Amino acid sequence: MSVSIQGAFPGRRMRRIRKHDFSRRLMSENQLSVNDLIYPMFVLMGKNRRETVDSMPGIERLSIDLLLEEAAYLAKLGIPAIALFPVVSQEFKSELAEEAYNPEGLVQTAVRALKSHVPELGVITDVALDPFTIHGQDGIIDDEGYVLNDITTDILIKQALSHAEAGADIVAPSDMMDGRIGAIREALENAGYINTQIMAYSAKYASNYYGPFRNAVGSSGNLKGGDKKTYQMDPANSDEALHEVAMDINEGADMVMVKPGMPYLDIVRRVKSELQVPTYAYQVSGEYAMHMAAIQNGWLKERETIMESLLCFKRAGADGVLTYFAKTVAEWLAQDAAERAECLQQKPE
Repeated sequence: MSVSIQGAFPGRRMRRIRKHDFSRRLMSENQLSVNDLIYPMFVLMGKNRRETVDSMPGIERLSIDLLLEEAAYLAKLGIPAIALFPVVSQEFKSELAEEAYNPEGLVQTAVRALKSHVPELGVITDVALDPFTIHGQDGIIDDEGYVLNDITTDILIKQALSHAEAGADIVAPSDMMDGRIGAIREALENAGYINTQIMAYSAKYASNYYGPFRNAVGSSGNLKGGDKKTYQMDPANSDEALHEVAMDINEGADMVMVKPGMPYLDIVRRVKSELQVPTYAYQVSGEYAMHMAAIQNGWLKERETIMESLLCFKRAGADGVLTYFAKTVAEWLAQDAAERAECLQQKPE
């Protein structure tokens, strides 16, 4: 029930509470903490390998040995979880994406290493076939290039099970096939992985903001200018997103995701308000690239702009955010905490 507040100027001056820093802090409706951050990471084949991502300044692809070092640092910063995305060589890609469920594959090996070396860090794995298909689509295609739903789901089940067996804490189907959440949940239950969580990419839009990511994982060249409009959502639609989310929750998803992030904050708000389920959003590669380009050109302030962008996710209702800024923001928050602790130590007797 909405309440109408009666009051008029000058008896009610809205700017009063904005005058001082202390009152602005007291009246702040949302807060951003390290507990809200999930860091997407690109993992490479080989050892002692580090590659820059030209379209994403500051982001690197790392081989497993270097990934472990970074993961240990992220855990010390207090970041709850990372999301893994594989970068495999062309020879490991095929029409049927068999490498996706190879028990000794890149993701599976990385998960085992992470859970052995940094067990306290949550590991989220991407369940989708585009890094492993020669055509760059998220599923198996027919002769006309159309992604086949049920055959793709069968392979996604194998992929999810291989991730759970390796020790993944959360499997995150990002493919947008119909019915895949229920099929994966049933398979996990039957295999005894009853506590493996599912983060469903439920409202994943056919967006143009994914370009730098596809370059990072090496799928853009395989996609060859194609699109994913036959399975990812139409950016024009909002009600449809609620149906997608409701279906995934009913099929056994523990949490859902909206992707991309800032251009779709209205979807985040609707999902959280109308369905009241654990809701996450992905500040995707294109959003990161735009911010970094403006920051590096001196057009935007770095810390202020990044923190504002993430606070907007919280205001919209997101329980957490996948963001390439996660490490930087966690460092800022840790620095703030250290400065406060030092200040307390210097208090007078």
